[in-house]
Amino acid sequence: MTAIDAVIRPAVPADLGAVAEIYGHYVRDTVATFDETPPPPAVWQQRFEDLAAQGLPFLVAEASGEVVGYAYAAPWRPKPAYRHSAENSIYLAPTHTGRGLGGALLEALLAACAETHLRQVIAVIADFGTDASVALHRRYGFTDAGRLTAVGFKHGRWIDTVLMQRALG
Repeated sequence: MTAIDAVIRPAVPADLGAVAEIYGHYVRDTVATFDETPPPPAVWQQRFEDLAAQGLPFLVAEASGEVVGYAYAAPWRPKPAYRHSAENSIYLAPTHTGRGLGGALLEALLAACAETHLRQVIAVIADFGTDASVALHRRYGFTDAGRLTAVGFKHGRWIDTVLMQRALG
């Protein structure tokens, strides 16, 4: 399966179980997220509703009737002056990486964000020795915005985050 075989579409509540399962893998087994406990389905439902109420996109990649990845844009910071900036999140089922789905989701997410009030999209990428996420974001026009050193501690090690951003429109 490649990205061409997947359909990128807006998420619906029925997708949230698969979204929670995908994210749970990254919480339990990686340092890609700084969450340490997988959020329960109720948290995903609330996030879905909050993003919808704010007019922010939440997309899934579906292949053969199965959700194999997702992406959404969430408020960058809670203070009102940040309302035109969002942080993107993209996660793929571990069995569906390396097939172009991350790029397909990011491209669709950026297009959806451009149709909103947003002006900037920010990526906060855990730097754990792989450049895949950084390279993906660079391909879609993100530029380096900074590095936060040793701000996360997970699975027995300190992790930096790389900040990248991209203007819309």
